[in-house]
Formats: sequence, structure tokens, C-alpha cells
Amino acid sequence: MSSQSNAVFARPSQVITDTYGPKHVAIIMDGNGRWAKARGRPRLSGHHAGARRVRQIVESCPSLGIDYLTIFAFSTENWKRTQTEVAGLMNLFRRYILKEMNALNMADVRVLFVGDRIKLDPKLVTLMSELEALTAQNNGVNLTIAINYGGRDEVARATRKLAEDVASHRLSPSEVDENTLARYLDTHVLPDPDLVIRTSGEARISNFLLWQSAYSEYEFVDTLWPDFTVAELKRLCQSYFFRERRYGAIAT
Repeated sequence: MSSQSNAVFARPSQVITDTYGPKHVAIIMDGNGRWAKARGRPRLSGHHAGARRVRQIVESCPSLGIDYLTIFAFSTENWKRTQTEVAGLMNLFRRYILKEMNALNMADVRVLFVGDRIKLDPKLVTLMSELEALTAQNNGVNLTIAINYGGRDEVARATRKLAEDVASHRLSPSEVDENTLARYLDTHVLPDPDLVIRTSGEARISNFLLWQSAYSEYEFVDTLWPDFTVAELKRLCQSYFFRERRYGAIAT
């Protein structure tokens, strides 16, 4: 793959946040199109700017004490966009993997893709699998990229697999509980997110990690994703430190 980049992701060595900051941060990266429109550019230029921002955020995770970063790249509803934009996004995903594959591996980043791969181009799926295999043994930041992902779709697919196992007597109905269903989710190898951030000023979760974020803390910020800085992420992580997570219990 001659088009791969030789650039190496930065690997900060000094952790600058408290031990009790969020270990798993999930981000709904919204605002690429509006960022481009404000500059009189095509929407796809905003997506390219957003991809460049991903690199900076991933690089910052070790210094912020973030072990898991999950980003929402393409939802099951995004197929409704114009054919030109969808094709451009799929091409961007392929280019991103080719360009960053070696750099991610050298930075000890472990990459996982979640979402339904059936509708995706087979060449893209192959690249996704190659990147997962290449980084499978890495122990640094766990980067999860959600492509053709929807929370309801994920739960439906998990329930279908669970029902198949019950029907084939591999699983007893009496064994089915919340923990059992969670094992069938795309994210079964990940902890639930501590903090979910949505950029661009929209205050909705857009079908993202519905099951996993039941008790996550949320931050909705006005910043468009291509303008979202490491400094802002640090501020949100520090703000998280002062929240009391009770998981339904009474405050002490």
C-alpha cells in the first residue's frame, strides 16, 4: 500500500488530567457540512477537515487519560444524503485508512469498527478488517469507529442473534438478561462510555450508543467538529471530574 503515510501519531507521555477523568469518551462529530458552508466550500471539504481533526483528538487521548475513544463517522440514516456526498464519504474512509494505517499502528492505537458492514463496499470492508487485524495486539488508545451504525439497528441485530441461539438451544430463555444481550452487541469488548460529546450545538443523541450510554454523562457544545480543539476536550474532561455519577442511587 504505497499510499500509506509515514507520519507517526504523536504519543504524549504526561497525563495532565486526574485519574478520575473519563476513561471512555464517545463523540458525535457533527457540523462538518455547516463548517464548509460558512466558508463557501463544498460539504465534502468539511468532512476532510473533520478527518484531520480526528488525528489531533486521537493523539491527545493518552495525555488526557482517555483509554477508549469512540467516534460516530457514518450513521444508518446517513444513506439518505445525496449520492455524491455518500460516495465522497466512502472514498474518504478508504483514504483515511490507507493514509493512517501505519501511523495508528506505530502509535500503539488499537482500532475497532462497529456497525453493519453488509451495505458497505467490499473493498472498504477489507481495509477495515486489515486495520483491525494489524492493530489487534496494541495496548494504547482503543479507537472505535462507528460506520453504518445505528443504536436501534445494533440492538435489533443483537436480539436476532440472541433469538437464533435460543431457537437452536445454545442459550436458554431463562439465561437472557441485560448482561446476556450486551454480549451480542457490536461493542461487547468495550466498557460503556463515561462521557458522550456532541459538537455543533445540536442537543440530541441521533441513535448513537443507545444501550451503552444509559448512564453516560453528556456534553453538547456549540463548536463545529472541524473547529473542536484538544483544549476544549481537556476542558470537558476536567468538567466531568466534578460530576457525581449515581447510576440511579441517592446522592450522598
